[in-house]
Amino acid sequence: MTERSLHAIDARARIALLEDDVELRDEILLPGLADFGFDVQGFGRPTELYVAMLAGRFDIVVLDVGLPDEDGFSVTRRLRSLSPIGIVMLTGRDGVPDRVRGLSEGADAYLSKPVQTELLAATLRSLERRLRMQAGAESATAAAGRWALDAGGWCLIAPAGAMVALTQAERRVIGLLLERPAEPVSRETIIAALTANVHDFDPHRLETIVHRLRKKVADGTGEALPVRAVHGVGYVMIP
Repeated sequence: MTERSLHAIDARARIALLEDDVELRDEILLPGLADFGFDVQGFGRPTELYVAMLAGRFDIVVLDVGLPDEDGFSVTRRLRSLSPIGIVMLTGRDGVPDRVRGLSEGADAYLSKPVQTELLAATLRSLERRLRMQAGAESATAAAGRWALDAGGWCLIAPAGAMVALTQAERRVIGLLLERPAEPVSRETIIAALTANVHDFDPHRLETIVHRLRKKVADGTGEALPVRAVHGVGYVMIP
């Protein structure tokens, strides 16, 4: 598994905050969500958000209904037509018709102002888990008939659809092998992915990791993991 793909797996949830109230955005919500572990970026206008989305990825958008240039309902409708991104609406309009409209336009959650940062953070975590589970289910469907990692990279999906949870070492090993199907991966390459200090790494530990992974997969899925040792080289994943 490449350093880039591992970074993507380990990255924090990226949140876009669309709020034109500068004090609320910059002094309360941005630092508050950062304290709860989110990678959050603030925007004051919908156009600023759209430009940022062209340049980078966001997992969830938190937006106000009352915005300059375009209201939050139309922003939600536009975002939902383009992407399965998570959407949380923040607004002072707490009437039932507005809630129904927000959810009908595609929002995943609708919170009334003033909102406690702790409640917003809990809502975002809940939504993040739901999106990851959905992505995992889609990955499982797409992976039917072949071995693959789920969207989060922490579960191995067998061809029949059964899944087994992986340790960090196991996901690094299997990630490398899956990236190069039918191509032997050297022991040195795999060990370098497992540790920053390759000279102090016991080579027998790699054999142990592969042995335990084979057993775990067989016990958990009823299928044999097609990882073979290549004498004098390393290991290969047979498609």
